[in-house]
Amino acid sequence: MQIPTLLFTVTDWAGLPVTRHPGESGEALWRTFQVGDLRVRVVDYSPGYLADHWCDRGHVLYVLEGELHTELKDGRRFVLHAGMSYQVSDFGDAAHRSSTPTGARLFIVD
Repeated sequence: MQIPTLLFTVTDWAGLPVTRHPGESGEALWRTFQVGDLRVRVVDYSPGYLADHWCDRGHVLYVLEGELHTELKDGRRFVLHAGMSYQVSDFGDAAHRSSTPTGARLFIVD
């Protein structure tokens, strides 16, 4: 990740528009700040959410609330709770997808 030239910026997340992204089940609600290739998001997954795709993009993901289940395409599974994070590269074989039985709020930088 390369942070582009950017003046000091304060983001009022509550003031950003919400975009809806349906999953295989449930939905993700995104509030997004983007400049160049840098994307920063607060994402809310509904209870029962399951991503409809495998993601190959690198992220730094921090769980603000709830419980997040992350499955890697190679079969490994991880459960993250509030206060936990994962970091994954754009490179390699770490295709992943998310789900949550209870709902989750995430802070994601990619």
